Amino acid sequence: MALLAGLVGRDRFDVQFLGNHVALPLFLKSARIAVLLTPPPSRSGGKTRQICSPWHKIYTKTGDAGQTGLFGAGRVSKAHPRIGAYGEVDELNSVLGLARAVSKDKELTRMLSQIQELLFVAGADLASPTSHPMTPRITARDTLLFERWIDKLDQELAPLRHFILPGGTSLAAWLHLGRTVCRRAERALVAFAEKEKVDSELTRFMNRLSDLLFTMARAANIRAQKPEIAWKPRKNER
Repeated sequence: MALLAGLVGRDRFDVQFLGNHVALPLFLKSARIAVLLTPPPSRSGGKTRQICSPWHKIYTKTGDAGQTGLFGAGRVSKAHPRIGAYGEVDELNSVLGLARAVSKDKELTRMLSQIQELLFVAGADLASPTSHPMTPRITARDTLLFERWIDKLDQELAPLRHFILPGGTSLAAWLHLGRTVCRRAERALVAFAEKEKVDSELTRFMNRLSDLLFTMARAANIRAQKPEIAWKPRKNER
């Protein structure tokens, strides 16, 4: 299935069947995601139409009482750990959008675009506690993709023998920030998973993503001929 994600502003979670299309609005923190699932093009060469029903207002007032909707599972407090977990994922996606905006490296830009799309899937996964065949889910294939990228970029990098200070180029600095936000999102996810059942592939995905962002930050500096700055521990003066 093809996946089209865009920001919309809704507090309601309804599934709208548009012919063979299903639009699944999902709430991520202060934003909304409209996930549009479409069947693959027919073998006859016909094109798949992508249709999303319009929403005319960015506000609906249904979340004014501090609750929001989960797909297929009613409404919960906006302070619920599940909401906090995919809110962190949403923030990570925004940080990576900033990284992509300053990137002049075609390969890293392409990777960032794919990561952002997968983070929408991760948000949809977290926002859908009930099983539904049309809900996109993170799979082992997504985590393996990150591992392949890490292995490829590692070939350009010197062995890591010391801690390095976050920074360098603008792209590398944003990627380092993305790495730390990813770790925070992972901690929120693990904390939530201790209370409710969460697919273990999601935690592996987030763990691998932070490693990937660190590797991408190093590659961004190396490609820009920006030297890495090693952390030099000070001597204990006691």
